[in-house]
Amino acid sequence: MLPVQKTSIKFWSTDDRPREKLRNKGPESLSHSELIAILLQKGTRHKSAVELAKEILQLGSNNLSELGRLSIKELMKINGIGEAKAITIAAALELGRRRQANEILDKPIITDSGSIARYLQALLKDQDREVFMVMFLNRANKINHTEIISRGGITGTVADPRVILKRALEEDAVSIVLCHNHPSGSLKPSRADEALTRKIKEAARYFDIRVADHVIVSEAGFFSFADQGLL
Repeated sequence: MLPVQKTSIKFWSTDDRPREKLRNKGPESLSHSELIAILLQKGTRHKSAVELAKEILQLGSNNLSELGRLSIKELMKINGIGEAKAITIAAALELGRRRQANEILDKPIITDSGSIARYLQALLKDQDREVFMVMFLNRANKINHTEIISRGGITGTVADPRVILKRALEEDAVSIVLCHNHPSGSLKPSRADEALTRKIKEAARYFDIRVADHVIVSEAGFFSFADQGLL
């Protein structure tokens, strides 16, 4: 039987152990790898949780944004990272994304296309596929609900107007904001984007529901149909 490696966290000074360090000094005192090590809970026979966490960071080019783009299968390529650990990391990164998005839109009231875009960019920035979302608003332009309607391929997604309007009626929405991302970085709406917007707007009119905007976001910025007079 191989001897236990002295790199195991249990052999470290109490002040250097990630959990104890967080408890005694606060989370801001920990490095990225130490925070990930807490999520992992334990390492392998030959690597401590912190060493394993450093490998995870290296897989993401030591960049948390890049790490957030990795799939569960990609995380599992690291020896010692099984499905449970990979899912835990993915869940933590998603919580971080949602917190950032909520801080940007600290009050769920739509006032302009820029506030919508900032919220969407934070929420969708790590998506490598097109995602079509809808915001369902009440009479005061307050968001009752935000929902992903469909996920597509690298070059596009399909949103069913019937599904959107059914959800709008269920949410008692007076108006809706259509939203999707362009992973390619381009902000120019495609002909399909324009046709879908017209189709949903026309169908919504029969239910007295207004399409307030259609916002496209990418890392380069955003495009608003309303701002460009296309609604």
